[in-house]
Amino acid sequence: MIRTYDMFCGLGGSSEGAAAAGATIVGGIDAWALAAEAFADNFPEARVTVSRVEEQEPRRIVEETGPIDLLLASPECTSHSCARGARPRSDASRDMAFEVVRYARVMAPRWMVIENVIHMRPWSGYPELLRALRGAGYRVAEHVLDAADHGVPQRRRRLFLLCDREADPPSRIPKKPGRKPSATGILDRPGTWRRSPLDNGRRAPATLARAQRAVASLGSNAPFLIVYYGNDGAGGWQPLNAPLRTITTLDRFGLCEPSEDGPTLRMLQVPELARAMGFKDDLILNRGTRRDRIKLLGNGVCPPVMQAAVTALVGEERLETDAGSHGNRGPEWISGDGIPRSAPDKGFGRSLPMPDPGHGTVPLKKVA
Repeated sequence: MIRTYDMFCGLGGSSEGAAAAGATIVGGIDAWALAAEAFADNFPEARVTVSRVEEQEPRRIVEETGPIDLLLASPECTSHSCARGARPRSDASRDMAFEVVRYARVMAPRWMVIENVIHMRPWSGYPELLRALRGAGYRVAEHVLDAADHGVPQRRRRLFLLCDREADPPSRIPKKPGRKPSATGILDRPGTWRRSPLDNGRRAPATLARAQRAVASLGSNAPFLIVYYGNDGAGGWQPLNAPLRTITTLDRFGLCEPSEDGPTLRMLQVPELARAMGFKDDLILNRGTRRDRIKLLGNGVCPPVMQAAVTALVGEERLETDAGSHGNRGPEWISGDGIPRSAPDKGFGRSLPMPDPGHGTVPLKKVA
């Protein structure tokens, strides 16, 4: 049993991936109560703490959870990310990475996986962080992984630091063989969500210009995605036969489809974005507003990428064949696009009422 603790746990993408690799998730911590509650919904047997990590003593956490073999951490990344634009950076935010070292010195896990945006590497404190990790007894391997190389229908490049106290961590993480899955496979069935005319008299000129560029390239009978808040010079749109561009905390993807009455537009919905992150359809994501759920996903880690990292680091022979304390999420089926899905009757619960705040969160501990 590989006992695993998740720092900055968020919705639980890292834990989902580690559990899929065979690890047992025993706890997590996040300062955002909504994120911690969502994590507890999906990991009801884990002990979840609502608190800033710097306000907790890791020794007390170990007393409550038991020994930790694997520590997962995704420190706050907004002060590293280019998505922040010109807004001022926060040194306190970036220094959250050193809290991982503090926890590791006390918890003494054999393995760690630290995930962050690739823009963490130019940070002036990054060399110091690597020295601190090595000073705590870890050998460190740096990897930049693209989610699309690991079966996720999204282009999402992230930095992964693989750390091992007893051996050299792997220098290579195998990619998933075969074609990269495309955005087509994340879409719900036609008619699931309401559409409106693209040119309804109220659209921003910039939106219409994006659509015109796509039509000029693809023709008037091909569906495509309008992409908002992009700065990569891609023209503000993308075809559906490629992986989705990077999901952020903003509502940025609109599906444009032809119809007898002219082109229509709707925004991608939470279940579709969750699939684009690599979550299965039995993910429990009912808390908060739509905007909250998109933020949870945009801040998250793609489970299949973490699964690949944990498998490479810990080794298949050490990992249990089942999915640890998370258990199996039920029978899976494979979509026509090659994306793993849970059985269709599982759903995202979008028709379900808001869960009782206490349901499934008995181990949840809120710290003032």
